[in-house]
Amino acid sequence: MIATAYKFIRYDKPKSIGVVIGIIISTFLIGQQVGILTFLTTLMGGLVSNSDTGKADIWITDKITINANELAKIDGSVAREVRSIEGVESAYPIVVTPAVASFSNGKTAPVTIIGSEAPGFVAGPLKDKIIKGSLADLLDDFAVSADFYDASTLTNSTDVGTELEINGKRAIIKVQTKDARGFGGSFFYTTLSRARFYGNFPDDKVSAVAVKVKEGYPVEKVRDEINSLLPLVNAWKTEDLKSSTVRFIVISSNIGSSIGSLVIFAIISGFFIIGLTLYSSAMDRVKDYGTLKAIGATNGYITRLIIVQSLIFAVTGFILAWMLLEGFRAGVKNAGLIINISPLLLGGLFMITFLISVGSALFFSVRTINSVEPASVFRN
Repeated sequence: MIATAYKFIRYDKPKSIGVVIGIIISTFLIGQQVGILTFLTTLMGGLVSNSDTGKADIWITDKITINANELAKIDGSVAREVRSIEGVESAYPIVVTPAVASFSNGKTAPVTIIGSEAPGFVAGPLKDKIIKGSLADLLDDFAVSADFYDASTLTNSTDVGTELEINGKRAIIKVQTKDARGFGGSFFYTTLSRARFYGNFPDDKVSAVAVKVKEGYPVEKVRDEINSLLPLVNAWKTEDLKSSTVRFIVISSNIGSSIGSLVIFAIISGFFIIGLTLYSSAMDRVKDYGTLKAIGATNGYITRLIIVQSLIFAVTGFILAWMLLEGFRAGVKNAGLIINISPLLLGGLFMITFLISVGSALFFSVRTINSVEPASVFRN
C-alpha cells in the first residue's frame, strides 16, 4: 500500500509539494512560538531557578508577594527566627534590589543586584553557569558578576575585569556567567553586604529568606509550620514560588494569550490549507480512485490509502520543519535567545503534525472519495 500511496503522491507533484510546504510552515511556526514561550517562562522564574535549589527548599517572602521579581522588604530577624523552627536546618537571607549601572563609555542601564551570604551564595550564581572566574572571586573588593548575554543589553562588555559604577559606587566584574538571567533585567550577583551597599538597602531588612529543610522532614510540613508561627510572612516551596511567578507574568502581560493565539492560528490555517490541497489533489485523481473501486477495492482500502499518503506528507514535513527549527535555534543562540527543543516538545509537534495532516485528509478527502461510485469512471 505504501508503494501505491507513493505513486499517487508522485502523480501530482505541485500539489504534493504544496501539502509538504504547508506542513513545514505550520509545524515550524508552532515549534518556534512554543520554544520562545518556554524561553520566556525560564527567564520569568530566573531569580528562583538560578538560585542553589539544593540549599533552598523553601522561600520566605512578604505576605502579599506572588511574583518573585517584585519582592518587598521583610524584617531581617525572620532569618534568625526561622532557624529555631523544628525541621529547619539553615536559613539564608537574600537581598534583591534595583540599581543603575554606569559604564566608561557613558552608557547606563537598569540592573538587579542579588546578594547572599558567602561562601554558599544560595541566591546564585550557579557554578555550572560560571564561564569566567569563580564564586570565591565574589569575595574580592568591589566584585560583582555579569552575564555574557547581557553585553548587548548593557551596550558594554561584561568580561571579567570590566570596571563600572553601580548607583555611583565603584564595581568590578570578577565573575562572568552565561544564561544566568531574569525577565526584564540584568542580574548582578554579589555578597549580601555588598548588595546592601550598592542598592542602599537597609541593614535590618531582607528581600527573602531561603530555607534548607533537615533530611527526613517533609517540606510541606515545615512550610506550614513557618506560616503558622510567622504570620507576617509567607513561606513557599521553591517550585511553587517559581510557578506562581511565571503564572502571574504570563497572565498579566498577555504573553500567554499572544503566543497561544499564534499557535492556534498556525494549527487552524495549516489544517485548512493542507486539507483543501489534499482535497483538490484527490478530486484530480477521482477517476483513479473510482477505477480501484471498480476492480474491487473497498472504501476501507481507499481510506487507508489516503491516510498513508497523509502520513508520508506528515513525516516528510515534520523532518524538514525540525531541520529548520534546529537552524533557527542555532541562529538565535548567539543573540542570547536560548531555545530548548526537548524530546517532549518534539513529540508534541509530531502529534500536532500528525493530527493536522491525517485529520484534514479524513475531513476533506476521505468523505468525498468514499462517495464516488465505481461506475462513474466509465461515464463520459
